[in-house]
Amino acid sequence: MKQQVLPILRLRSSPLSCRLFSTTVRRDATYGFIGLGKMGAPMAANLRTKLPKEDTLYIFDVNKAATTEFQQKFGSGVQVASSVGEVVEHSETIITMLPEPAHVAGVFKTLTASPPPPLKSGTQRLFIDSSTIDVSTSLAVSRSVSECKSLNGTFVDAPVSGGVVGAAAGTLTFMLGGHESILPRAKEILSLMGARILPCGAPGTGLAAKLANNYLLAISNIGVAEAMRLGQKLGLEKDVLKNVINVSSGKCWSSEINNPIDNELKGFEGGFGVALMKKDLGLAVQAAQACGAKLEMAEKAQEVYATVLQKEGSKDFSIVYKWLKDRET
Repeated sequence: MKQQVLPILRLRSSPLSCRLFSTTVRRDATYGFIGLGKMGAPMAANLRTKLPKEDTLYIFDVNKAATTEFQQKFGSGVQVASSVGEVVEHSETIITMLPEPAHVAGVFKTLTASPPPPLKSGTQRLFIDSSTIDVSTSLAVSRSVSECKSLNGTFVDAPVSGGVVGAAAGTLTFMLGGHESILPRAKEILSLMGARILPCGAPGTGLAAKLANNYLLAISNIGVAEAMRLGQKLGLEKDVLKNVINVSSGKCWSSEINNPIDNELKGFEGGFGVALMKKDLGLAVQAAQACGAKLEMAEKAQEVYATVLQKEGSKDFSIVYKWLKDRET
């Protein structure tokens, strides 16, 4: 009788189906997310959605309404912690997404001053900070985590590009700075919240890349606004000018994806706020002063964003266009 040959089934594994753990016994993984603001909430939502349902996500935010809403949305796979210490006590991987350097420094000062015990599993905790802060604060936090032996942790900086839209869609770009040995584990987690993970080098280099990029963005946004007004004042239709720029050497993100004439139709609502651009520009200038880099356009750009914030509030930063337009009349 001819022996029947059964077909081999090839199972496609999920991003986290292969755990980075030394034990071969299946156990549920635990994650923490600190900071559920405009960026953090959609990032944490993507993380929770794409994690195996057996895994647990611990969350914390000073805004209790944000954590309550998040738990109601996702149910039993989410645990609301009463403190950052409780998040870390239970979690193997902890992501922080906070507004200012002082917030990040404060969280880690609390953790290292009164650290939770090491995880019973022996797994080293991985701290991923996606906040946009200054490099010196990030490096100081990284050192404090390494020096706190009872915390048993390691730290990477992973600021993002892509804004609220990218956070919601899971298409963020992460600029990753950290020791090479930990990058595969960090990239595995970040891939659940973004489309591109760009290793930049040693600790602090992710933030260095982010600040350099956002300095350029601050300048190009003003340049696009000025060019659009110049062309229109010279008699060009705004859509014609936009199309010319976007097939010519002046093309950039601010002209193609975030063009002010498109955002004007939406009242410049949403997007990357003027206050955030002012903050990031300030961090870039601070970094330049520390390392001796010359930024000839910085002072005027800072003046522009400070004035626009005062006049227009924190709408999308392309509202510089409206500010220029209003000054012409």
